[in-house]
Amino acid sequence: MKTNKIYLFLFIGLLFLSSCDNGFEEMNKDPNNPTSVPADLMIPGITTAAMNNMYWSFVGGDMGAVWSQQISKVQYNDEERFYPRNSIIDAFWNNMYEDVVADADKMYTLAEAEGNNNLMGVALVLKAYGFSVLTDCYGMIPFSEALQGESGNFKPVYDSQSEVYTGILSLLDEAAALLGTGGTISGTTDVIYHGDATKWEKFANSLKFRSLMRISAKVDVASQLQTLYDGGMLFSSNDDEAKLVYTTAQPNANPIYENIVYGTRNEWKACSTLVDLMNSKGDTDRLNVYFGLNDADEIRGKTPGIADIPSATYNYTNVSPVGDFYLRPEAPAFFMSYPELEFLIAEAAFNSYVSSADATEHFTNGMIASYEANELLSGASYAGGQGNATLQKIAEEKYISLYWQGVESWTEWRRTGFPVLQPVADANPSVSNPYRYFYNNDEISLNGDNYLNAVSLQGEDVLSTPIWWMP
Repeated sequence: MKTNKIYLFLFIGLLFLSSCDNGFEEMNKDPNNPTSVPADLMIPGITTAAMNNMYWSFVGGDMGAVWSQQISKVQYNDEERFYPRNSIIDAFWNNMYEDVVADADKMYTLAEAEGNNNLMGVALVLKAYGFSVLTDCYGMIPFSEALQGESGNFKPVYDSQSEVYTGILSLLDEAAALLGTGGTISGTTDVIYHGDATKWEKFANSLKFRSLMRISAKVDVASQLQTLYDGGMLFSSNDDEAKLVYTTAQPNANPIYENIVYGTRNEWKACSTLVDLMNSKGDTDRLNVYFGLNDADEIRGKTPGIADIPSATYNYTNVSPVGDFYLRPEAPAFFMSYPELEFLIAEAAFNSYVSSADATEHFTNGMIASYEANELLSGASYAGGQGNATLQKIAEEKYISLYWQGVESWTEWRRTGFPVLQPVADANPSVSNPYRYFYNNDEISLNGDNYLNAVSLQGEDVLSTPIWWMP
């Protein structure tokens, strides 16, 4: 009898719980933390994450502008001497995958569900950009099986750079085909182009032009470059370039400002390589924008490297600081600039990849645009840029125009070999030059087999291992 009563109470309890659970999920949805968001709301987070990582002083500075010898340091210069911190490299890998590539992929899925072709195109451009940065910095990377964690694949294969670039170009083609074919882009949430789908299409095509030029030493890309050029949907002025303009308020100011000015980290200074190059060209107009005066009222760069600093030879006061123009909190961060595109077109024309373009014309366009970007008169003398274009002049002027676009300046130096960089004093003896970043440490432990396969194909996981597209 006692047992029957227990069963009865259990049965009544189950009925009560069942009735109480009716509608429980609906009642307990948190309106402040929705499980799904409109696709356009993801644009600010993705674009800001991308630029915050690229312009992070410990990446775009230490392992970008410092490695391309635009910037030198008068203290804490281990990276300058090729002793980078693995924690920074690991964070960069994680941030670019999680906050840029993966979030852009989620944005695409949301936009697809909304039937918004324009937002799908925007998501693909941002995804392609993230993958291009990752493969340019590391070499072989997970691409075809990346972002499959939700389906249970936590050990993606590493694709060759040839395969990754094929995929990037495909993403950009798909993006360009979608943009302008339906759906709206919010002018408020689109912090790059404020809802202008045409400019996003120009970005997709211009990024494709850059990507094709990056692999031009390994692949015949002439016909694709010619098609892009003849199509006319590339950047045509500084107004078209892809950039994030920061605000004057913390914490949404430019990372360079936040670290050097707000964080009072003044060890980033002028490098003698860039200063000497600009002086040799008589390029004092831009030089005076790029750097400030030292304690002797002159612009002086520091020799790359040197372990024992600060010293009487190089210190915080006798080496020129970064110019105020580049320390503004609202200074923009560039996904890709118009001057860079013009110099790339000039190079493509010089190499006869684009037969309908004139190398000197586009070289001059790049010079004018760089001066305008630095708020100098477009009618300036262009210093050493005068006269006919040559490959070395194009590469050097592109390098100068990429000041503080640190990772991109380092990447283009790896591709072109110009300018010729100075030997780095007191450098890591095992590193001739840094050509890539180390792989993420988590990959070694959690995706070891695929990591080892990548190393066996690409080369030792060290800074000095060249990556595929290098000449």
